[in-house]
Amino acid sequence: MLLLTLVLTAMAYLIGSISSAILVCKLLALPDPRTQGSQNPGATNVYRIGGKGAAISVLFFDILKGTVPVWLAYFLKVDPFALGVIAIAACLGHMFPIFFQFKGGKAVATAFGVLLPIGLDLGGLLVLTWLSVAKLTRYSSLAAIVTVLLAPLYILLLKPLYTYPAMMLSCLIIFRHKDNIIRLIKGTEPKINDKAFKH
Repeated sequence: MLLLTLVLTAMAYLIGSISSAILVCKLLALPDPRTQGSQNPGATNVYRIGGKGAAISVLFFDILKGTVPVWLAYFLKVDPFALGVIAIAACLGHMFPIFFQFKGGKAVATAFGVLLPIGLDLGGLLVLTWLSVAKLTRYSSLAAIVTVLLAPLYILLLKPLYTYPAMMLSCLIIFRHKDNIIRLIKGTEPKINDKAFKH
């Protein structure tokens, strides 16, 4: 079981390291998301650079690269703690991709992907939370932060077995948003439809 966990963890990291944002932007002849807008290779920044279609493509593939390794581990009956390690590895791959000089995104969509195998009810709650906060505040980062903070609570209510792995994942995502949190406090964080980006 240890060998299986190690193999799945390495696979999750490598899959996570495939940067959908960078590849989609190259395919569509858009600017490199690491050098434009918020300089974050994620769906929100790609939306700002290339519009809705490009952003949806990035979002889909970022979710998929989180879901595939965790679903496989779930199917192979890996224990909850190891499942959490595999999930974190996928997100770390997105944040620090070995294929792209370790310059990655915030892993919000990938985190959603790794949580999706727990259940569609959980997925629905996460989407509803993100959409509600984003619509109310127009801050994508705040929506992500609130959603990942509430994720362990949702899991505690739905499938408590996976609460601790979810807490580990939430801490990682919150830490990755530390700069966004500072800008939110200062009032300088760009909103979803803003044209003024951080340079």
